[in-house]
Amino acid sequence: MFDDLVAEAESVPTEGWDFSWFDGRATEDRPSWGYQKILADRMAKAESALDLQTGGGEVLAGIPVKPRTLKATESWPPNLEIAKANLPTAEIVLLENDADLPFPDEQFDLVSSRHPVHVRWDEVHRVLKRNGTYLSQDVGAGSVRELTDFMMGPQPVHPARSPMTAVRNAEASNLEVVTIKQEATRMEFHDIAAVIVFLRKVIWIVPGFTVEAYRDKLRELHDFIERHGPFVAYSQRFLIEARKR
Repeated sequence: MFDDLVAEAESVPTEGWDFSWFDGRATEDRPSWGYQKILADRMAKAESALDLQTGGGEVLAGIPVKPRTLKATESWPPNLEIAKANLPTAEIVLLENDADLPFPDEQFDLVSSRHPVHVRWDEVHRVLKRNGTYLSQDVGAGSVRELTDFMMGPQPVHPARSPMTAVRNAEASNLEVVTIKQEATRMEFHDIAAVIVFLRKVIWIVPGFTVEAYRDKLRELHDFIERHGPFVAYSQRFLIEARKR
């Protein structure tokens, strides 16, 4: 059983941010604020918008009313073609997460990002129009640390991804924070294949993860799930909305 689940998990493609494969095998509660709904509302009111680190464009693809001008960036080449297919009317730019944005000053009414790896607050401020808005749902410090610590042993939690740090950085770039919320949401992994695909896809949970390197820990976790039921962890999320003064 263990070897069969491992083989299945290693065959699953990990490009993009489509998590439908996990249906029936893992669950994650969503934050109560409903990022997609908020983003749809802001997009409908904008004439021009930029989505940073868009992945495969899955979040934007679900927006019913898109701005006249819609652009996005993505750093991982395999996601680029997926994003172009999901967002045929948008301009998608391959760009490193910490690079300068290749757009003119004050071009966008809205800049958004779901789970950004790195935020260039100075560049966000530069490309926003006056009274323009930045909206983001971020992964907070210590997210899914239960799984990280199980696989790697206790790890330090770095405050760089905290809501307080985000507020400080936004305000230092002359953005006015109008909303900040945070929640911990429950996750359940129902089999070891779900754990493996998750770790292959969300690569910062266990940096450098491979099945071979962690096979003993994976077998131990498989035995735990078989005897006691789902492995439970908690994702940390925070919502930030800021306006250009």
